[in-house]
Amino acid sequence: MNIFKRPYLEEYIVTGEPPRQKYTIHIVLFLITVLTTLMAGAIYEGVNPITHIYRGIPFSFTLLLILGIHEMGHYLTARRFGMLVTLPYFIPAPTILGTIGAIIRMKSPMWNRKVLVYVGAAGPIVGFLIALPVTIYGFVTSPIREMVPGQGGILLGDSILLKIISAGVIGELPEGHDVFLNSVAWAGWIGLFVTSFNLFPFGQLDGGHIVYALFGERVHWLLSRYVFIGLLLLGILWIGWWFIAIFLFFLGFRHPRPVDDLTPLEYRERLIGWFALAMFILCFIPVPFSSLIPQ
Repeated sequence: MNIFKRPYLEEYIVTGEPPRQKYTIHIVLFLITVLTTLMAGAIYEGVNPITHIYRGIPFSFTLLLILGIHEMGHYLTARRFGMLVTLPYFIPAPTILGTIGAIIRMKSPMWNRKVLVYVGAAGPIVGFLIALPVTIYGFVTSPIREMVPGQGGILLGDSILLKIISAGVIGELPEGHDVFLNSVAWAGWIGLFVTSFNLFPFGQLDGGHIVYALFGERVHWLLSRYVFIGLLLLGILWIGWWFIAIFLFFLGFRHPRPVDDLTPLEYRERLIGWFALAMFILCFIPVPFSSLIPQ
């Protein structure tokens, strides 16, 4: 995810030189996120996160790799087009994931729609290229176990892509059995879910950048509101969508205009934009989590 910051840097305007970045906050947040994801991974493994925190390494390394590659895709692409942008800020959180992701901050405007496509799509695409093989490997190495009657737990939802992976890697499961994802597969699942979230055609999310570039301001305005209404309706199936809708509401519906809002996209940029939107459809999970009710 990338977020614009306004007004633009007076220091850059006056001197013509990018301001020096301070890396302390980036390093501190990253180290805390490493710790929280290690603990989350150890808890997922069913061990004490204090005495056996090393058991969380596969989960922590895999998840931070996916998130880091995603954000560096935005960062390097933005720098390639001469934009002012910060390094990623990782956000630690005491949750089952250990983090709520990472963001970068854009400190200069998007020059045109072409830049919107490249910067918006770069993160999800490179993150997807890491998350996909990781998830496939995770499915291959995850055990298939019998669903014991009376056993509680959390049932993870499937996207179109996850169904394809499961069918291709595992095939038809025996009746009463399911795949119990190991830490690597769990991190891959999260990576694909994060990819779909960032590609929502809303506001200043990555998908919002792409939709604005492809279709213009009016279509972006309409889709942002349809997505918000859709999330409220999906909240009937999974309450988490309501919290995400609230988050997006405060993030804002609008998208700032690029400096050049008139030059049309070429075939290559349109292809990249449509590919990214196809990724959203493949990775979207209508009901990410549901509880197994003991019988």
